Amino acid sequence: MNNQRNIILAVVLTALVLFGWEAGVSHFYPNANKPAKVEQTANTAPAANGAKPTREGGLLNAADVALEQQDLKTALTHGGRLPIQAPGVSGSINLNGALLDDLVLNRHRETVEKNSGPVRMFSPSGTPAQHFAQFGWVGQGVNAPNANTVWTAPAGAKLTPTTPVTLTWDNGQGQTFALTFKVDDNYMITADQKVINKGPAPVTVQPFAFVNRTNRTAAAYAWTLRTGGIGAFDGSVVFGPKYDDLLSSGAQNQAGKVDWIGFTDVYWMSAVIPVNGKATGSFRSLGNQLFRADAVYEQTVVQPGQALSRQTMLFAGAKEHAVLDAYEKAGVANFGLAIDWGWFRWFEKPIFWLLVKLFAITGNFGVAIILLTAIVRGIMFPVAQRGFASMAAMRAIQPKMKAIQERYKDDKEKQQLEIMKLYKEEKVNPLAGCLPMFLQIPVFFALYKVLNLAIEMRHQPFVLWIKDLSAPDPLHILNLFGMLPFTPPAFLGIGVLALLLGVTMYLQFKLNPQQMDPAQQQVFALMPWFMMFIMAPFASGLLVYWITSNLLAIGQQKLLYVMHPQLKAQADKEAQDKARARDREKKA
Repeated sequence: MNNQRNIILAVVLTALVLFGWEAGVSHFYPNANKPAKVEQTANTAPAANGAKPTREGGLLNAADVALEQQDLKTALTHGGRLPIQAPGVSGSINLNGALLDDLVLNRHRETVEKNSGPVRMFSPSGTPAQHFAQFGWVGQGVNAPNANTVWTAPAGAKLTPTTPVTLTWDNGQGQTFALTFKVDDNYMITADQKVINKGPAPVTVQPFAFVNRTNRTAAAYAWTLRTGGIGAFDGSVVFGPKYDDLLSSGAQNQAGKVDWIGFTDVYWMSAVIPVNGKATGSFRSLGNQLFRADAVYEQTVVQPGQALSRQTMLFAGAKEHAVLDAYEKAGVANFGLAIDWGWFRWFEKPIFWLLVKLFAITGNFGVAIILLTAIVRGIMFPVAQRGFASMAAMRAIQPKMKAIQERYKDDKEKQQLEIMKLYKEEKVNPLAGCLPMFLQIPVFFALYKVLNLAIEMRHQPFVLWIKDLSAPDPLHILNLFGMLPFTPPAFLGIGVLALLLGVTMYLQFKLNPQQMDPAQQQVFALMPWFMMFIMAPFASGLLVYWITSNLLAIGQQKLLYVMHPQLKAQADKEAQDKARARDREKKA
């Protein structure tokens, strides 16, 4: 009776988790089964109204997408712009206000389609995807440039890694302002802010830099995918505040000296970095879904005939680990931590390093994941061997355990003491069989974080229909792999990889020695199909890892059965006894 009750309870709990999983996935991984943001064309339907943000980020409202295209054509085709051309970024600077408001990332495409165009990072003020940076001054007793100031650029100038460009503006009152821009081969633009006081009296100026953006294009936020404000203050990296928090508070001043400050998505980030002066930082909500991150330098008095210079860098690009680490080595404090590795980065980063190295060798991230899995399994094989040896010892002492349970069935405390004594006498560790599983959990979590956070996995194909290992399996069995015109709900979106996961887990389960408790055996029998539904919406690369791990585990189990024949013999004997019991029940 107790066993039946346990089985029913296990089935009910499994069903609750299974059918509640879609709500959980929708909350933490919005649009998990939907394709990433696509570039809208005349033949492409825009995203539906009310859609939730994705890991990619980008506009979701159909009207916003159409208006953005229209506004970009208008804003970027008129004069008054300084071209930017570099290996990492392309775009232009608006001379009206000296705004960096037009930037695309040359190394990253909008979608997996090769003709989808580069990812747009910055868009001009007033567009639905507004996102830009500005360097300027405020002051006392001085007419400082503002967002409407028209700056002068040298004729025919173009900002490239080899050709810096200086913009100038004279306020007509004795002060000259200059902005000298430089760009590197990746995603860093440097601005030298200089003011020269040629007037008869001292002036007080306060240089600043800020990033302004809308949250309409923000990526999904979850406990493992934190988006919104980001910065390093006195060397400590802070993720936050969230956009919702800023909407409530209006503004948040950050304590400590600003090392860098800005906004982050899962894959992209824009941040200003003070170089040669102490600055304070703050985040603020501007209304109408607009937000700003400021770095403001201290006020300085500039005497007649003197000049003041401040250098500020702007990072606007993809969070590629090698690029961020290189900037950190060059002096940007803890810039590599802009990728939210979390508390376990000491373990995740080596896993990621090995994965990238394997990719460099093989040229295929799917193959790299398979090789990584094989390496991890190989390292863990001695542990698995000890676990199997412990399982064999546990099976061998089962008759003695049953005798103890019968002898002390009315005294549970005495029963436990005698069983512990038996473990000690037989030198058996009942937890050793679980050790390989526990050791695999951090590997699984590390790879999960890597596949979700690292842009190096974005749009990486594997084989056949798997075009993006960081996205879910696009083929669903219920709609006949796309032949039927509907998309199954998340908890029924079973793809080929999810099915393979369930099958390989079931085969692995069948090789395991049966549990002593029939209820536990039933629960373990349900687990493969339970996990098939759970894992279906996750990244394809994660499923490739788990399927490979299961196949290698099956091979290891067969090898370990050869190495421990007593365990195989015991399992076969139990299977035969159960078969005889079933035959007797049928005859009865």
